[in-house]
Amino acid sequence: MDDGKNIDTFSDYMNDEARVSPVERERINFEISLIGKMVEAREQKGLSQRGLAEISGVKQPAIARLEGMKATPQIDTLFKVLHPLGYTIEIVPLSNK
Repeated sequence: MDDGKNIDTFSDYMNDEARVSPVERERINFEISLIGKMVEAREQKGLSQRGLAEISGVKQPAIARLEGMKATPQIDTLFKVLHPLGYTIEIVPLSNK
C-alpha cells in the first residue's frame, strides 16, 4: 500500500490509520505490554525461560517464541505461564476518553 505518506519510524507506521486500524493498534500495544509484564515477572522471580517451562508445563521454545513476539499467545498458554508467576488475566471496561 503506497498512499504517498513517508513512513520513517515504527511510530509513524503504527499511527497511520491507513496501515494500522485503531483496533489493531490497541491489540498490538496490549500484546507488547502483556509480554513485557510476563518477562518482567519471570525475571523478578529469578527464573530462566527453562525454569518457567518446568513450573508451567509450557515448553521453553514456546516461551521463547512468546517473549520474542514471534507467536500470538493462546489464552490457555497465558494462564499456564502467568499462574506460577502470580498473575492472571481479567477483562476490564475501556476507560472513557
